[in-house]
Amino acid sequence: MAGTWLSLEVTLLRGHLEEFWPPPGRELVVGPTHTFEQLGEEIDRSFGRWDLAHLRQITLADGTVVTDSETAAELEDDVDGGSGEPVKIGPDIDKARVVDLVRVGDSFRYEFDLGDRWIHRCAVTGTVDPRELGVRPSRPSVTFGWGALPDQHGRRWAEDDGSATVPRRPAEPDPMLAPDWPHRAPTQRVSLEELRVATHRRDVDAIVAAVAGHDVVDLLQHVGSAWEVAVAADPTRAGPTTLEIVEALRARGAPGDRELAEDLLTLQHGTPPVGGWLPIDLEELSRELEGADDEESGLLDLTTGEVVPGFMTDPMMVGEDASVDVDEDPDRWLALDRLGSGEGWQDMADFAARVSLAGVREQLERAIEGRGAFRRFRDLVHREGLVEDWRAFSDERAMGRAREWLAGNGVRALPPGPFQP
Repeated sequence: MAGTWLSLEVTLLRGHLEEFWPPPGRELVVGPTHTFEQLGEEIDRSFGRWDLAHLRQITLADGTVVTDSETAAELEDDVDGGSGEPVKIGPDIDKARVVDLVRVGDSFRYEFDLGDRWIHRCAVTGTVDPRELGVRPSRPSVTFGWGALPDQHGRRWAEDDGSATVPRRPAEPDPMLAPDWPHRAPTQRVSLEELRVATHRRDVDAIVAAVAGHDVVDLLQHVGSAWEVAVAADPTRAGPTTLEIVEALRARGAPGDRELAEDLLTLQHGTPPVGGWLPIDLEELSRELEGADDEESGLLDLTTGEVVPGFMTDPMMVGEDASVDVDEDPDRWLALDRLGSGEGWQDMADFAARVSLAGVREQLERAIEGRGAFRRFRDLVHREGLVEDWRAFSDERAMGRAREWLAGNGVRALPPGPFQP
């Protein structure tokens, strides 16, 4: 019995004008009564196809073509381009049994949809005893598989017509992704635009409204910076939420989280840090710290918190009167040493690991391998509609590193604005 059941390895090589590497694949078992038509149907289903009203064609290693009778009639007068001989026509695909035409060690090609040409390499790898499967399959059956499956018609979403712009990813993940679904109350992610406006205006009511009841875990540096304003203005009102943010920062443990947690507790207790506070735009500072290595490093004004670009120290570029003379008052200035590109690469890797869609996650992980990683990653993020999520994530990480760097230089930052504790 075992000798009449075959084990096949099927790999998808090409389809819809695209070659796949590494090719996705499936392992199947085929019984003594199973036809090539049944095998083709199972291959198509296992590769995620639902529109099955297309022609199938098998080409054996000796050039014999197994297909339906109408297609065979059209091929009978054709010439095999490789040999110059007429095409060899085998039995009808819905009657030809797989075990009659191939044996262990043979390979053959399976092609589905002669327009889009989904081409598969099928290799007969061995025999199998169906009793080992636990059941005797009535049709060819899949036993193993791997790889990301392309859509049969190249669609990435339901209405994709090949020219439409990728729809923006929802700000909130699907509720079913929550571990306690369906009992978890839905939450909204913080609006960064709303939070920035409220922070700039020192509008405590607006800050509280932007944060309370919202998902803040992925934006703790942004939220914590705004909450510093609320705590400094009204520690009693802000207190319970302050402790929640502090615990979330400690649990996450990203760069700058420990420093921000300490700053929030310091403000909550009304004990100013050594050296006092300095109003600093952390997003602006992070851009200067993580700028290109071939650009002149900037400066931080320790009296005002202003971030001064490097070119402002060059009289040839901005003029003698406008340039900054560090030697005139060296204690006033802190040089902004570049942090390098390594942290930026790690941000991409961490962001990719967070993407819930396996196919997109794998593409992002492949994009950051080797030279040109930043460009490939940026292009893919745009194509997949992840720009907004990526910017929020990378800004968050950069702000944390800037805060950590400041603390290492004895500086504690508050958001710039008219109010200070």
